[in-house]
Amino acid sequence: MIELRHLKALVAVAETGNLSKAGKRLNLSQPALSHQMKALEEHVGAELFQRKSNPLKLSPAGDRLLTTAYEVEKLIVQSERDLARIAEGKAGQLRIAVECHSCFDWLMPSMDAFREGWPEVEMDLVSGFHPDPVGLLHEDVADLVIVSHVKPRPQVVHHPLFRYEVLALLAKNHPYTSKTHLTARDFARETLVTYPIPDDRIDVIRDVLAPAKIEPLRRKTELTVAILQLVASHRAIAAMPGWAVQPYLERNYVASRPIRKNGLFANLYAATTDVAAKSVYMLEFLDTMRRISFSTLKGIELPK
Repeated sequence: MIELRHLKALVAVAETGNLSKAGKRLNLSQPALSHQMKALEEHVGAELFQRKSNPLKLSPAGDRLLTTAYEVEKLIVQSERDLARIAEGKAGQLRIAVECHSCFDWLMPSMDAFREGWPEVEMDLVSGFHPDPVGLLHEDVADLVIVSHVKPRPQVVHHPLFRYEVLALLAKNHPYTSKTHLTARDFARETLVTYPIPDDRIDVIRDVLAPAKIEPLRRKTELTVAILQLVASHRAIAAMPGWAVQPYLERNYVASRPIRKNGLFANLYAATTDVAAKSVYMLEFLDTMRRISFSTLKGIELPK
């Protein structure tokens, strides 16, 4: 018998192209996932993947079963929505706050996709920079907050979204473009431009510069485009998520280099209260953000 877990496993492998990554998505070990796929193939009597392909590609039989998997997934999601509406009597609201303005452009496709299934959910963005964004949950100002650093708090759940690299941004002809990567010492001779948020929420300062006791000159601005303009005109360097500035890198507006030999990486999280985390539409929005992120953003990985 084909079970729902088999279809979910097939979707995960098809979308990641890799048993290891699919296993992480499903919280399964690679051997356990391989066993599921083998059992499914034995049941349908056909191979579902082209074994020597990298990334893994579906066989004709796999393609057909994947279509069914998506149809079943869609029906289940719709049923969960309907049941939630019946149980809750109303859909509610979803107020979203973010640490930095670079998240807004990324959030829009997820919000648009979510509205198609939950048009009655009132969605809103909480504007401005906040010293304590997660505190907005307890103040009933926000229902979900996007953060890049976890500080455990009572009754707050942090949902991992994806892992990304923080890149050093430089003018196209900056002398540092001759380097393979930047060190903490390289920042000492430059002006660092950041968003106006506390230093303990800025990855490059918290994890690289502060431990090395490096304190560069600083500039702050709320706008991503202003940061990039300062970088492009040789007036500062910056450190930002690669996914957030990918369009500017592709246009060669600025250059980038890894920070530290092995790179500087961070995770993005969605913080909610433990009560909100049980809401069906909240869970679906979290799934929508993950799905849209991995289909549209470059250079992101599953959280570690």
